[in-house]
Amino acid sequence: MIGVLLVDDDALTLELHRSYIARVEGFVVVGECTGARAAVSALLDPSRAGLIDLVLLDMTMPDGTGLDVLRHVRAAGADVDVIAITGVREADVVRQTVNLGVAQYLVKPFAFAVFRERLEQYRHYRERASRTEGDATQSEIDGLLGALRPAASAPLPKGLSSMTLDRVTDVAREAGAVSAQQTAELLGMSRVAARRYLEHLADAGRVVRAPRYGTPGRPETEYRWST
Repeated sequence: MIGVLLVDDDALTLELHRSYIARVEGFVVVGECTGARAAVSALLDPSRAGLIDLVLLDMTMPDGTGLDVLRHVRAAGADVDVIAITGVREADVVRQTVNLGVAQYLVKPFAFAVFRERLEQYRHYRERASRTEGDATQSEIDGLLGALRPAASAPLPKGLSSMTLDRVTDVAREAGAVSAQQTAELLGMSRVAARRYLEHLADAGRVVRAPRYGTPGRPETEYRWST
């Protein structure tokens, strides 16, 4: 399991991220901090060495910034992985976090599907890194660096929205296999609209079309999440 430290001064945000972590396989919350000083103390506490693998770090807190936290722990030699989760969009802040070794930079607000995708990219990176020993080949280096880069998103067809696509993606992923009718009923949308989103996911390779038997007449199309 990957131990995660949540750092954010907002109680509702901590609760949200805690619930998100619980829904992503392979991750567990091992601590929560509501300020920069508490985060630094937790990360430099010898008794917690080896427990914290990843920090979800806010950039703005009453007693300091996420950059302050990063500078302190890097200066102390801590090589813990960090994903910045913040509403801060300033390019200079982004540049500084990259220089301080942040693995991902996720701007609030975001859908659970985006959160899950970034954590799974990080998990994939750790898995690849653990399999790479000794001198890495160029392809292994490229693979490690590429594992943390979000996949480029194809433009959405006209009439589809990214927010609704995230909701349909969540339904398909959590259910494992759904029909357009089921998706429409769960999300309160028309069957035709649900089918358009599911077909887009199928074209993108996120779900696989399959016939669903067991009802009279023509078989219904089922969309199975592609793992």
